[in-house]
Amino acid sequence: MQTAFENHLIEDGKGSATIASYTGDIQGFIQWLKEKKLPFDGKLTRLSITSYRKHLQEANYRINTINKKINSLHSFNHFLIAAGYCQEMVVHPKRDKIKVANGSEAEVVVFSEDEVERLLFFLENKEQVALRDKTLVYILLYAGLRVGELVNLKIQDLDLLTMSLKVVGKGGKYREVPLKPEVAEIIKTYMESDRKDSPYAKSCQLLVTQRSEKMDSDTVNKILKKLGTSLNMTIFPHKFRHTFCTRLIKKGVDLTTVAKLAGHASIQTTASYYINTSREDKQEAVGLL
Repeated sequence: MQTAFENHLIEDGKGSATIASYTGDIQGFIQWLKEKKLPFDGKLTRLSITSYRKHLQEANYRINTINKKINSLHSFNHFLIAAGYCQEMVVHPKRDKIKVANGSEAEVVVFSEDEVERLLFFLENKEQVALRDKTLVYILLYAGLRVGELVNLKIQDLDLLTMSLKVVGKGGKYREVPLKPEVAEIIKTYMESDRKDSPYAKSCQLLVTQRSEKMDSDTVNKILKKLGTSLNMTIFPHKFRHTFCTRLIKKGVDLTTVAKLAGHASIQTTASYYINTSREDKQEAVGLL
């Protein structure tokens, strides 16, 4: 069914990153059903959708992430009807998405420099952190990738000679992201040790697991949540991206360059997110009065 859904998305003109995002979301939904001992036979119900949304909220998923998963389920619902698995639409984005009040200032949640230092220090603990997990954190923190871009990285996208990554972003657009020497070295070490010993060492994907030739977004979330529990910190994929962009801007990098590194469609997107100051910045400003 997953292959058929992917073909449906391809026929619908969706890009590779979008397809990976949608299928990853659906895998997460089906896995949740299995954990609830609710077999999936191709039929969706209102109860399953509302219960899943409640689960995501209680698990402290961010509003944007929940709404993205609702979009994925809506597309999946269309596919199931077209394929004859179910007869009606039960996913309604206008009703099911969590609404944010108009005019609300979007707060960009980032890691403080102290949190970054604590995280990097903890990653050196080889007994508690696998080299693969350390690798993915370094890529997120120092390359600012979206989680979908991270899990779709292929070995051929990595150029250790020029120390850069070729990233496939939204709409299938490519961008090149330079790597700090220490990040390139960590990736190289991972490829020559832990990854080489994996059952899926021959996979074309950069990040693999013991059970799959390709890591998915939910696995990344679980890894980061576990790290967050150990450090008593809130850690999720997009927080690294926000931190990446915010740190660049604070260090004086111009918005055009930040937009290109982040893969934003326009400089306005970058400005709308990162010109707004964080809560920490606001508190610091008021403290000057």
